[in-house]
Amino acid sequence: MNFTEETARAKVRAAEDAWNTRDPERVALAYTPDSVWRNRDEFLTGRAEIREFLTRKWARELDYALRKELWTFGGNRIAVRFQYESHDADGRWWRSYGNELWEFADDGLMRRREASINDVPIDEADRRIRGPRTGEDDLPLA
Repeated sequence: MNFTEETARAKVRAAEDAWNTRDPERVALAYTPDSVWRNRDEFLTGRAEIREFLTRKWARELDYALRKELWTFGGNRIAVRFQYESHDADGRWWRSYGNELWEFADDGLMRRREASINDVPIDEADRRIRGPRTGEDDLPLA
């Protein structure tokens, strides 16, 4: 699989849309059955571990809302930067900033994902991301 700018942007948007569903089953289907992940300090292999991870994530990161942006691409790889906001069970809001490196198999499924993420506490009044894109909020990440 070799990406063009158009197909890379479409892949990034599809990933954003899927993750904003907060549906671990749906999201896991975008990855190869033996996909390898590094997410912060966790290392995962395979769809079952990915589903379990996402289930834990979205049980902890409430009202999760994500924006992804294409950083660069080449061949079967894409680099993405992202931000998401969520709150914890105590009502504290967080904005998480990160970068992801993606590698795809020939069938278009992601076989490798490496994510580096930093969390910043925010006040609810400072939120910028309030759900899936509506078309009016397609501004680049600041």
